[in-house]
Amino acid sequence: MKMKLKFMGAAQNVTGSRYLLEANGHKILVDCGLYQERELRARNWEPFCVPPQTIDALLLTHAHIDHCGLLPKLVHEGFGGRVYCTAATTDIAEIMLLDSAKLQEEDAAYKKKRHQREGREGPYPEVPLYSTDDVTTSLPLFSPIPYGEAVVLGDGIEARFYDAGHVLGSSMIMVSVSDSGKDRTILFSGDIGRPNAPILRDPTTFAKADYVLMEATYGDRLHEKASTVANHLAEVVNSTLERGGNVIVPSFALERAQEVLYYLNKLLIDGRIPSIVVFLDSPMAARVTEVFERHPDLYDQEMSRLVRTNRSPFNLPGLKMVHTIDESKAINQIKGSAMIIAGSGMCTGGRVKHHLAANISRPQSTVMFVGYQAVGTLGRYIVEGAKEVRILGRDYPVRARVEQIQGFSAHADRDELLGWLSHLQSPPRRVFVSHGEPDSCSSFASLLRKQPGWEVSVPAYQDEVILD
Repeated sequence: MKMKLKFMGAAQNVTGSRYLLEANGHKILVDCGLYQERELRARNWEPFCVPPQTIDALLLTHAHIDHCGLLPKLVHEGFGGRVYCTAATTDIAEIMLLDSAKLQEEDAAYKKKRHQREGREGPYPEVPLYSTDDVTTSLPLFSPIPYGEAVVLGDGIEARFYDAGHVLGSSMIMVSVSDSGKDRTILFSGDIGRPNAPILRDPTTFAKADYVLMEATYGDRLHEKASTVANHLAEVVNSTLERGGNVIVPSFALERAQEVLYYLNKLLIDGRIPSIVVFLDSPMAARVTEVFERHPDLYDQEMSRLVRTNRSPFNLPGLKMVHTIDESKAINQIKGSAMIIAGSGMCTGGRVKHHLAANISRPQSTVMFVGYQAVGTLGRYIVEGAKEVRILGRDYPVRARVEQIQGFSAHADRDELLGWLSHLQSPPRRVFVSHGEPDSCSSFASLLRKQPGWEVSVPAYQDEVILD
């Protein structure tokens, strides 16, 4: 038996997730994500390492853009195989990809106009990476698969999807390969969720795997506890209301926006914050929330109880869904305080940039980050204490209060990652640590190497490994 694994993305960084498995004469791609770090975006334009038409199937762990966002480009360049993922991921990926294509089309047009006005050329092509037509062409390739059901990918190759507890419909994928009397299993963790997190069930654990390819986004740190998250959020909301400012929340449309609503709902039920107008200024987040409501079978017990007792966070008092651009613009004309939840989560695009422009220089307002901020993103610059930032082509002094609540993360932290691995009853042949910045991957790999008999690698971009 001879298999080859190539690391095409999320290797010592946290976006662009792409792994190519070659086995029994078949090529299987696991995830097809977009790079979002500013210094790595040029990789999105590079040709794929193998001709897309030679890839037999694509397995998606979930619908975050850093895991599925390059799919339309893959299809545009020749991929015509099946895209396997859960039904919820299928529903959400359609929303995310159409939004991504629209943003790229708008961004390309805006940059072209701005560069012409400034008499210069930008670092990237002034055309979209892919179009909404490319997304439309991609959608018929999706084949929804229930958790636990086997998918035959070729002679002696099958895959099963298991609940990752990260976002709605997210999966860990176990690929089984049989050849010449040998059997091997390769476990792709995807993004590993947190035990006891809101809304979703806990991540699946496994007793055995020959090879484990796992994320380490937070492999070198611990999260705040849920009780601390609630306390921190209550303090931010109450103090900002006292100052008469707005709370600007850059948020991913998938999972993070819904979790913020969950915690706000809990604080309101407990009487710890006053009623506050909450604008969910993201048509995508609103549509994703509708998908949540269509898949109650994926909820944990507490979320199911809230729905049964008519206290669903998706019916939060004061919640206003914002759909049109004119409605979004009108928010910044409203007197009084509000919370504005808008994408993108790392401030790399979307409507949040306009709300940042209107609030980041106001001492009364708070910019509250509830998710990971990758190196090179506008969100990272703000979190790290930049005194001035460039937004939509203009420089703004940072005078607003800046807060980051780490406990909102949908990624397992260091101890939770170790806890997930601890269920393995025998050492895997090798663990590959990926989807983390270099320090995080290195630190987590060092911890794992202390386990007797464990072989651990931290692959770099485009590394190839032979699996036997």
